[in-house]
Amino acid sequence: MAENKTKPTGADVTAFLDAIDHPTRREDGHTLRALFERISGEPATLWGPSIIGFGTHHYRTDAGRGGDTPRIAFSLRKASLVLYLHHYDGYDTDLARLGKHKTGKGCLYVTKLADVDAAALENLVRKAWDRAGT
Repeated sequence: MAENKTKPTGADVTAFLDAIDHPTRREDGHTLRALFERISGEPATLWGPSIIGFGTHHYRTDAGRGGDTPRIAFSLRKASLVLYLHHYDGYDTDLARLGKHKTGKGCLYVTKLADVDAAALENLVRKAWDRAGT
């Protein structure tokens, strides 16, 4: 069975965020870190070269493959902020209130935090944290 490529690195998350060139993206990264740490009660960990994760979630697929991923995470991509919040069942109300965003399989894409409703985002992150623990 293939091993997961994305693993905790032990790299300094603050230094990683401080090195982001784009000032809005850098500020949004620090804001998301604070939000995710407050909700999770877990310290930020750099997974692979660019994913900032909180906690650990062990998964197993129907095919029997398994591994560990961050329970919740985000990444500061060039085009958008990517929030890894796993499942969206029951998130409809918060997504409707969120503002400008896109969704993918387990991912929420936001251009910048100024485009979204902070309370709706916090609810989404909290629900994702709670659900990933079950």
